[in-house]
Amino acid sequence: MCDEAKSNDDVQEPSLAEKFSKLLRELEHYNEIEQKHTILEMNGMVEEMSEEEFRSIFTIELFDTINRMIEEMMISMENAILLLKHVGYYKELKCFICYSFDYSSLRESMKEMIIDENEKKKDEKLLTDLCECFALLGDDDIFDEILSIVVPCLLKIASKKEESKKVQKEMEMSLLALSCIDENDFIEQKLYLNEIKEIIKYRREHHNLTRLAYQSAWKFLIYRSYNDESFTEVIVNELHFVREAAKELEDLSKCMDWKRKEERGKETEDEIVLMRWFEMLEIYFRNCRSWNEEYSGLIRSISQVYRASRDNCFGIQLQCLYSLREAAENKDVKTDNFLESGTIGLYLEEIQRPTLDDKMAYEYLLFFTNVSKRLKIKEKDEKVEAKRKATKMESFGKMEEEGYEDVITSFHGIFDFLNSEYGYELSTKISDYN
Repeated sequence: MCDEAKSNDDVQEPSLAEKFSKLLRELEHYNEIEQKHTILEMNGMVEEMSEEEFRSIFTIELFDTINRMIEEMMISMENAILLLKHVGYYKELKCFICYSFDYSSLRESMKEMIIDENEKKKDEKLLTDLCECFALLGDDDIFDEILSIVVPCLLKIASKKEESKKVQKEMEMSLLALSCIDENDFIEQKLYLNEIKEIIKYRREHHNLTRLAYQSAWKFLIYRSYNDESFTEVIVNELHFVREAAKELEDLSKCMDWKRKEERGKETEDEIVLMRWFEMLEIYFRNCRSWNEEYSGLIRSISQVYRASRDNCFGIQLQCLYSLREAAENKDVKTDNFLESGTIGLYLEEIQRPTLDDKMAYEYLLFFTNVSKRLKIKEKDEKVEAKRKATKMESFGKMEEEGYEDVITSFHGIFDFLNSEYGYELSTKISDYN
């Protein structure tokens, strides 16, 4: 009896990958209604997957199998889309990177289906579903020949003015799919600019988009600026991205549960959207070539989120630091923004904490290097130079009060270690920090 009990205990529970693969194989033997019920169960599994599990399950072979099942009519197109769209939605929502779809036969088949459906112009819903799946599932560039189909198709859904929950979900899905179109994919402005501007402006007045949909609309537009500097004027001065980003960070921060992860459970959608904003802000600060007076407010909002997330949400803390690092490296963001926003004071507090993590120390030191370097560069314009001198005097005065030089000197012994661990960027000269 003891041996029997022991052998039962030794039987391992099938892994998530094994369960998912088993259900996929069983789909071939089910009718359409049974398939739908099984796919809904599989979709529930997708929502629980970690990035590692997602990559192990959604291989090139799995996407090839789904393609074969569609071609051999072992699964209806409606059910295939029910599965694939859900997979793509959660892959993008959680920012998973997985190139398997890009190298599968399903990608090529789906591209041909999009072209074919667009030519037939009979089933608008099917075309939209195919475009959403194609954009959401891939991580590689989209084929140029179908961008002119995909973008207008998705914008048409995203431009709806109704405010029902169902329509909001449709708009969210389309905008999320649009946000997946890589910055390297060139799209003619006439295909999207007026429409995406109207979507953003309408939402501001009527609040008809979810937070995720609104963030996705901005991400799509920010990506377009990657290859076109003329977008800076539209994004910064016409649509007031900086002001809107600050407001969204503040609103999301108020909705967040800032308890430790083990206390608050799995990620909420607000937490996911907040992370997506920071990932987008990194890109924005890296590419932005314009400045206005609203920047100080955005820098302040990032610093406030950092304070709120401190000790409990390490991932969000790091995203705040990455965004501020990109801002400090961007010459179009004024150094006095970091003083006015309280960021320099915050970093001076943080770098002196006794429990400081090495990664955090590296980020603080890198920030101070960038700010100090910029404060030393003389300006040709007399008014700008006077402002620089005043900012420098105030900044270094505050640093001196906080014992900044002694703190930096205390880190000197680990500069080489931090450089080898995190990127070989820190100067080993103490003079570069003051």
